[in-house]
Formats: sequence, C-alpha cells, structure tokens
Amino acid sequence: MAWAVSLMCSRRPRWGASARQFLRWAMRERRLVAHTSRVTNIARSLAPGSMPAYIGWHIEEGPRGLQGAVTCNHPATRYVLEGTRPQIIRPRRAKALRFEVDGGMVYSSIVHHPGTRANNFLGNALRLGR
Repeated sequence: MAWAVSLMCSRRPRWGASARQFLRWAMRERRLVAHTSRVTNIARSLAPGSMPAYIGWHIEEGPRGLQGAVTCNHPATRYVLEGTRPQIIRPRRAKALRFEVDGGMVYSSIVHHPGTRANNFLGNALRLGR
C-alpha cells in the first residue's frame, strides 16, 4: 500500500486556447515539478531507517488539474506515520523469544512493547517544502 501527499496545479488549457494560456500552464507545471521534487527530497531526509529508498514522486492528472504526488511504498509506512499502541508480545511456536540487547542474547517468555509515537514525515515534508 502506498501512502501519498499531493500538490495541485490548474487544469490544462483546451486545444483552442491561446499560446499565452499554454505558456502559463507550462510554467505552472514546471513549478509543480520543482515543488514536488523539493518535497520529495525533504521527505527522504526526514524518513527513518531504510524508508528513503522507497520514497518517490510523480505528476498525474487529477480531478482539478495536474497534481504532484509524493509516495512511500515501504511495508512499514503505516506504522511509522500513525504510530503503534503498547502491546504484549508472546512466542507463537516456541517457549521463549530470543533477541539481542547490548551485544548479548536475551531469552524471554513475554515482552511488553511500549508502542511507538507517530512520525508524520510526509506531512512535515509538505509543510517544510512550501
């Protein structure tokens, strides 16, 4: 699932329009491309872990004209953007959970995960890119 933020531009002029209208629209489109690219670079700098590699952008025709979309296709994007609640983790098929802490192996039959705070890096990038 992709998560996206969008930037808007006006509708493309009809084919009978003047050259001036097409030129204005082309200049708006160029600004939209530059703005979308800038927001994407900011989002990549704010994204945690390996998420910057999954962030991309594209320009598409929307209901009210062109829009630039910044997307993140990382599998954990939802959990980073919305955060997670505290939860108890128990082993499913084994007697204990095994994980590493400070270079040593730890075994536990239950773990109380504190949850994670939301990190809306896409929204923050959109605000910082204006």
